[in-house]
Amino acid sequence: MTEPATTLIHHGYTPPPGFAAPQPGVFKASTVLFPSVAAMRNFEWKDKTAYTYGLHGTPTTYMLEERLCTLEGGLQCLLLPSGLAAISNVALSLLRSGDEVLIPENAYGPNKVLAAGELAAWGISHRFYDPMDASDLRTKINAKTALVWLEAPGSVTMEFPDLCELVRVCRAHRVLCALDNTWGAGLAFAPFDLVPGIEPTLGVDVSVHALTKYPSGGGDVLMGSIITCDPALHMRLKLTHMRLGFGIGANDAEAVLRALPSLALRYGAHDASARALARWFQGRNEIAQVLHPALPGSPGHAHWRALCPGEGARAAGLFSVIFQPRYSQDQVDAFCDSLALFGIGYSWGGPMSLVVPYELASMRGAWPSHLKHGTLVRFSIGLEGVGDLQADLSQAMRHLGI
Repeated sequence: MTEPATTLIHHGYTPPPGFAAPQPGVFKASTVLFPSVAAMRNFEWKDKTAYTYGLHGTPTTYMLEERLCTLEGGLQCLLLPSGLAAISNVALSLLRSGDEVLIPENAYGPNKVLAAGELAAWGISHRFYDPMDASDLRTKINAKTALVWLEAPGSVTMEFPDLCELVRVCRAHRVLCALDNTWGAGLAFAPFDLVPGIEPTLGVDVSVHALTKYPSGGGDVLMGSIITCDPALHMRLKLTHMRLGFGIGANDAEAVLRALPSLALRYGAHDASARALARWFQGRNEIAQVLHPALPGSPGHAHWRALCPGEGARAAGLFSVIFQPRYSQDQVDAFCDSLALFGIGYSWGGPMSLVVPYELASMRGAWPSHLKHGTLVRFSIGLEGVGDLQADLSQAMRHLGI
């Protein structure tokens, strides 16, 4: 080889084996090289015994998948470019024309939009059920129901359902259930073993996790995961994943791998600060209701306590408040605009605290009877000092205008 380009591309140096470091290596590839034509024809990507193409996995993505399985108690994991992509993969794999999917009234909004858009266009119907009433789910499941979505707690309004009973209903009707476990993050409860030592077989069929949130922890990565325990179900989801061409970047996988060791510490810090501020809001006369699963009186608190027992029970860093109806939307917006330490933006789980006001009436078919009337604001509590955040909230209250 005499040409520089040829020499650089086909350079013969191979690093010596035995290198070890706290963080795993980052492998980037679309093309994966085979030692022979026979190997190319015989290597299998479906069971992770070999590497065939970048979309099907690298040592970096396999490492992340295995660690996430350990986190959530599953056996197989798929990585996707966002939490919504994970939800979509589940729907497209498990639903066919003529099927029906049941979705909680308080589910993550884009899941509902997916059902009303693409799924409806493909002949898949959907209905919403009251997640706080297992009998409503029991009544609505029928011969067409092929999938039930679960969420604990509900998006924005933070009601915590009787997750165990909802799963029992699905089991009794032999309908697959998929849980959006982003809030729980694999730490608040075990999705595949909801009642350890008592009902060892009680668990969801699929756990979907927006790794964008707590596992990434920096507010700078978009990624999702699908975790299962049943090999046949996993393969069904995996083949859909392959056909749709879902993949993630190696640097994003590296970022989540780097963040995972501190996940429990960060989750605990978010949780402690959120509870302190939620209790502070309970003492403010501007507030009609505080929605936080760990607070007595919050909708579904008893269900959270049953699923997450003991002094070390975890509850993430999210809560919502409903301002007294005497305050207009404009006044509440001014409160949010006046916050100095809270960013105004979607998502959560990063170091910066966030705030978003919602128009709840546009998100539900009817105003839930367990919620007070007024303007709802959701807070994601970051890693700032809780005293600084409380002082910021106090000063912003003056901008309500009454």
